[in-house]
Amino acid sequence: MDEIEIFDRMAVRRHRDRAASTIDKVADLLADLAERLLDRLDDTTHRFTDALDVGGRGSVAPALRARGMNVVSLDPSARMASCAGGVPAAGEAEFLPFAPQSFDLVIASLSLHWVNDLPGALIQLRQALRPDGLFLASLPILGTLDTLRSALTETEADFAGGASPRISPFPDLRDCAALLQRAGFALPVADAEDIDLLYANPIALLRDLRAAGESNALRLRNRLIPRRDLFPVALAAIPSHEGRAKVRLRLAYLTGWSPAPSQPKPLPRGSAQVSLVEALHQHTQGRK
Repeated sequence: MDEIEIFDRMAVRRHRDRAASTIDKVADLLADLAERLLDRLDDTTHRFTDALDVGGRGSVAPALRARGMNVVSLDPSARMASCAGGVPAAGEAEFLPFAPQSFDLVIASLSLHWVNDLPGALIQLRQALRPDGLFLASLPILGTLDTLRSALTETEADFAGGASPRISPFPDLRDCAALLQRAGFALPVADAEDIDLLYANPIALLRDLRAAGESNALRLRNRLIPRRDLFPVALAAIPSHEGRAKVRLRLAYLTGWSPAPSQPKPLPRGSAQVSLVEALHQHTQGRK
């Protein structure tokens, strides 16, 4: 329903369409961020054959194909999907165009933060997995681009007496862990990493965001062209490190498995044979 939509889906698609011709400018950065997520594949002995790449923009599918997998690349933009490196599929995680149990691996690298119904999208992605299939995702969380958000808000407030939203709202880490459980994933894990980016020219930050298809797509965004000096003044206010503007990405990494009978199950409540008090006492005695 419109009243619960935070993002303009058509704007997200337009930004991705435009970015299909500029994505090479940020390919190294996207590949580095994707590699941090894909490294988690080395923590399991599972061997995957059929993978879904959700919005990877060319940073995921080639790496999965190098591991011998069949890969489908899903993106809201048909143009972006066609250059992502897998079999292209135009579509969105909220309206997944695949039959249940089509894949044994789903990777969503920096793509789920433009989804209006994230709980519903996670449920659909889980349903697209076969039993004991793996879901891996990274997405920006609270703390990402905070200095840019503050600088833009304060500068625009000084100029116009008020500010319009220009940076997306992000969930916090606890939200991510709860969403995995709510979507029905088994063995859910959510952890975070801070990544600092340094820019000699702060304008390059905005160029990178645009090149990656990350321009403002909030439904409540101001559609008017801002003052020409808004961004230069705001960017000059971003804290610097050794003469370079510093911005932070705070990424959550989500891991969950599609339920399967072979997976370990938690013991029923009350089934423990040793009380917590006794366990702590034995641990204390063992350290003496």
